[in-house]
Amino acid sequence: MTGRCINGRMVGPVGLGCMSLSWGYGAPPPEEHAAALLNRALDLGYDHLDTANIYGLGHNEEVIGRALKGRRAEFLLATKMGIVIEGQSRGIDCSPGAIARNIEASLVRLQTDHIDLYYMHRFDPKVPVAEMAGAMGDLIAAGKIGAYGVSEWSAAHIREAHAVTPMAAVQTEYSLWSRQAEIAVLDTCRELGITFVAFSPVARGVLADGVRDPAMLAERDLRRTMPRFAPENWPANLALVDAFNAIAAREGVTPAQLSLGWVLARGDHVVAIPGTTDPDHLAENIARADWGMPPALEAELDTLINRHTVAGPRYGPAMQATIDTEDFAG
Repeated sequence: MTGRCINGRMVGPVGLGCMSLSWGYGAPPPEEHAAALLNRALDLGYDHLDTANIYGLGHNEEVIGRALKGRRAEFLLATKMGIVIEGQSRGIDCSPGAIARNIEASLVRLQTDHIDLYYMHRFDPKVPVAEMAGAMGDLIAAGKIGAYGVSEWSAAHIREAHAVTPMAAVQTEYSLWSRQAEIAVLDTCRELGITFVAFSPVARGVLADGVRDPAMLAERDLRRTMPRFAPENWPANLALVDAFNAIAAREGVTPAQLSLGWVLARGDHVVAIPGTTDPDHLAENIARADWGMPPALEAELDTLINRHTVAGPRYGPAMQATIDTEDFAG
C-alpha cells in the first residue's frame, strides 16, 4: 500500500474510524465483535486507528485498549479530547487543565503510555489559541503524545496554533457531498505540511450505498438529526446516489471505493478514515487504497455531487454553531 505521512510516519491512505463501534449509528456491536473487527483491521493492513474520549463516553478507547494492547506497535493511535457531555448538555473545554486531565484518562483507557496523535476535537473560543497549542506542546515534550492535531478548526486558527506548536494533522468531514474543507482548510494544510484527515469520507454511508430510506435508520442513529436525510431533502439526494452508483458499476468498483478514491485524489497530504462495524466493508474500504483515480473521472464526480447539487445543509443550526471550519454562504 502506498504510504502517506503523518508526523513523519508513513501510514496507509485509508485508516479506520472507530466511533461506530461504540456510538453514533444505532446500537453498537458486542465487544467481542468489535475486538474481532479491530484485530481483523490490523491483519488486513490498517495501521491508523482513530478514536475519541467521547465515543461511548470512554467505551471506545477502552475497547481498543483491551483488544489491541498486545499489538500497540502495529498502528498509529489517534484520539481526541475537548467535547464535554453532561446529561443532555454538550460543551467544549480545551483549557490547558482539561488537556492535562484528559490525556491521563485516555492513556489509562487505551492501556498505553503514549498516544501518537492527540486532537482537540473542537475549537474552544473561550481559550486563547496560544494556550491550547502550548499545552499540546507540553504533552509532546513530556513524551505523552507524539504530535497533536485539531478537528473542525478554521484555517486562520490552524495557522495561529501551528505558529506556536507545529501541528501534525487536521481532521474535518470531507467527501463529495461535504466540501467545506475546500474553502480554505485543505489548501492551508497542504501549504503548511499538515496531514488532512477526512472523516465521513463516504458521506455518512450514503456514498457506500448504505442508506436507501432514512426512515429505516435506528432510532438513535445520529443521521436522523441531519438535514440531508430529512423527507424534504432525501429524494433529491437519493437521485444523486443512484447516478453515483451507476458510475461505480461502470468503473468496476464499489460505491465506497469510488467515494474513497475521489477523496484520496484530492492530494497526497490527504488520508481517509471511514468507519464500519462490518468485516466485509472493512476489507472493501482498503482493497483499492492504491487506486489512482483518472482526472476525467474525478471531474465527472465533481460535477455530479457538489455543494450546489446536494439538498440540505450538513448540520442543523445547533450543531453547526460548534463548528469552526469555514462554511459556504447561503
